[in-house]
Amino acid sequence: MDDREKAAVPRWGRNHPGARSLAEGYTTGKRTLEVFSVSSCIFLFFIDTLLLLSHTQRSHVTWIIADIVFAILAADFSSGFVHWAADTWGSVNIPIVGKAFIRPFREHHIDPTAITRHDWIQTNGDNCLLTLGPLCYIAYQLMTKGSEVTNQSVFFYWFWFILALFVTFTNQFHKWSHTYYGLPKWVETLQDWHVILPRKHHRVHHVSPHETYFCISTGWLNYPLECIQFWQGLEFVITKLTGIKPRQDDLQWANKTE
Repeated sequence: MDDREKAAVPRWGRNHPGARSLAEGYTTGKRTLEVFSVSSCIFLFFIDTLLLLSHTQRSHVTWIIADIVFAILAADFSSGFVHWAADTWGSVNIPIVGKAFIRPFREHHIDPTAITRHDWIQTNGDNCLLTLGPLCYIAYQLMTKGSEVTNQSVFFYWFWFILALFVTFTNQFHKWSHTYYGLPKWVETLQDWHVILPRKHHRVHHVSPHETYFCISTGWLNYPLECIQFWQGLEFVITKLTGIKPRQDDLQWANKTE
């Protein structure tokens, strides 16, 4: 390919060769798993909500508010860690995990608006899968222990429930941060108040080479983690121990020309 042909290749967007190839990796099997994850997650949230409310008293409210704050921080950090790991390491060619979970991260950097074209199931399927375990655990504990559930354990279960809730909707918040037209007013208000990931805030991550501001649930932890160079420190240690450089696979897909 000569220089003129290279110049004609889109640098990003749905017509980028890498984006097209990665989009084709979304399989029927992956869709089936997402449908199962979303439907199971909705059912478990319904069950867990009823069980938690039946074990909650008015005196618990203050502690539950504290649970909400700590759970949101935990969800934001979790979203950042998973996002950083999938963005920075691994390859689409890794069996099972590569095409199922790393592929969407590679596609997103080349075609950031692709997520806005994904429906509810494709957007949230992976995160729903992650929270099935904790939601099942909460339901099992509350159904089997019954009256043995203490005040302390109620706070514990509320923490995991709220954490699961924010983890489940993290990619929806992420999708809304890339949606600049047609958002409901209440979503824009939550973004403006920084309750969920704001659009302007998330733009920082999408400056190549995508090496900062990984937290995508609320974004609360992005600035403090950047101040202490948290992700850069982890990358330095991993590179020292393994010799592997960060974001190699990501750059290869971004530079794909055919």
